[in-house]
Amino acid sequence: MSETDPFQILSAHIAYQNPWISVEHQDVLRPDGRPGIYGIVRFANRAVGVLPIDETGHVWMVGQFRRPVEAWSWEMPEGGVPYEEDIEAGARRELEEEVGVRAETLVKVLEMDLSNSVCDETATCFVAYGLSRGNLAPEGTEVLTIKQLHFTQLLAEVEAGKIRDALTVATVYRTYHLAQTNQLPAALTQKMLAHPDGE
Repeated sequence: MSETDPFQILSAHIAYQNPWISVEHQDVLRPDGRPGIYGIVRFANRAVGVLPIDETGHVWMVGQFRRPVEAWSWEMPEGGVPYEEDIEAGARRELEEEVGVRAETLVKVLEMDLSNSVCDETATCFVAYGLSRGNLAPEGTEVLTIKQLHFTQLLAEVEAGKIRDALTVATVYRTYHLAQTNQLPAALTQKMLAHPDGE
């Protein structure tokens, strides 16, 4: 089985571009030898997400209206990191900008390709703990609502399909696995997995 590209690119040009994305149109020969086209959305930044968990097991969440899906979305703090910026530094910046929180410790838990049939966007996701207050500074394009949700409640909402954001869903499940396999600090794991009402 070959792992090389089965498409032959005959020509390519940028059909649309803005500061965040470009759309590349390709004229190709398909794997079956027939002429075809391919469109690729190329991203100017890498996606980053941070799941910030405080000493009581609560997670800082961001709510906003997402225009492409025309729906309200609850998510962990997320954003774009330019390629010239260190990915962890970008994660710390997004965390402070969106929820006004700084983290003593960041743990990288996931690296993913997002929608890799049509775009080249990648994502790196972190768990953050040892939280302290920082300076809230959302961008002018963001209208954000902030809330705290206990990790067990967040996990239940993910499992019920109430939270659908891909980075958040993947990071919540990965963090749950890390907690269950004793790969996070014991005191943090205890607070994360204990029911907030003590049940």
